[in-house]
Amino acid sequence: MEALTQALSSSFSVSREPNSTSAPHPRLAQYKSKYSVLEQSERRRRFLELQKEKRLNYVNHARRLADGDWTGADSEDEEEDEEKKSQRQLENSADEEGMEIEQKKKLPKHYANQLMLSEWLVDVPADLSSDWLMVVCPVGKRSLVVASKGSTSSYTKSGYCVNRFPSLIPGGKRHNSALGKDYTILDCIYSDVDRTYYILDVMCWRGHPVYDCSTEFRFYWLQSKVEEVEGLSEISKINPVDGLLFYHKETHYTPGSTPLVGWLRPYMVADILGIEVPQCPLTSKPDYASHQLQQILEHKKTSTEVRPADQNGRYELEHLSTPETQLEKSHNAQKESMDV
Repeated sequence: MEALTQALSSSFSVSREPNSTSAPHPRLAQYKSKYSVLEQSERRRRFLELQKEKRLNYVNHARRLADGDWTGADSEDEEEDEEKKSQRQLENSADEEGMEIEQKKKLPKHYANQLMLSEWLVDVPADLSSDWLMVVCPVGKRSLVVASKGSTSSYTKSGYCVNRFPSLIPGGKRHNSALGKDYTILDCIYSDVDRTYYILDVMCWRGHPVYDCSTEFRFYWLQSKVEEVEGLSEISKINPVDGLLFYHKETHYTPGSTPLVGWLRPYMVADILGIEVPQCPLTSKPDYASHQLQQILEHKKTSTEVRPADQNGRYELEHLSTPETQLEKSHNAQKESMDV
């Protein structure tokens, strides 16, 4: 039975990324992970070395995201291909195990795959307390937020624009757009319930890109700049927690999955980090946790949103939310019937 479960997990995996958050946590799953603890630790070291060698033109990249003008972008494909080649070198271990990779065409959307995504925190770093930063994440959907030319646009991880609105973000409102010279790019989490965008990270602020800056600096820069904007730094008292993100202090903002950002659900802290946490609904292991593998398999069979990320067959990460309650299912069913 164990062998069958392992085979199914390999066949229907939503993503071939090592320790993808779209699959159950390898150390808590009901099947054996093919990615070892040592591998994640080694990949972290290699990612840190690789980012030192990168010399990408983030100024042009940020400007194109802000202006929506991709004229001449094709001339830089070779530079991007070199980056992807380096990323593929980090994945050779998976290929050597006989994993068959299907070649896919990359998405025809310039705003797709622009967010830095996490992996499950499998290998707990020895320097976790000194060289890593923890961020508590509210419940919601990851969004790429671009404020430019007096308007603010919100994009999904797949690159679809789902909302346009005025905002207090520099460049996001007509009276503070500085004739189009100000533009800001943020990594956010959007809550449908609160209709609120929670800022997770910053890639560009007032036309100054910080992609190639360390996480420690980006977080400091974001905090200081947000405090300068009246009405933007409002802190709500109660925010439903989805999980915990762990950022290496030295990692640059790199679109795509990276082992330098780890992810844990609150109930996993005791098992993975060995830290005792108070017993409460947030830290209690949910009933669905032991059946999460089956969720992943069913999600893979029925999902129509899983799309190839680039030519080497990597898939965009999919975050599976907490299973819907019966009340939510009933509400969604009524909404669908009204739409028809």
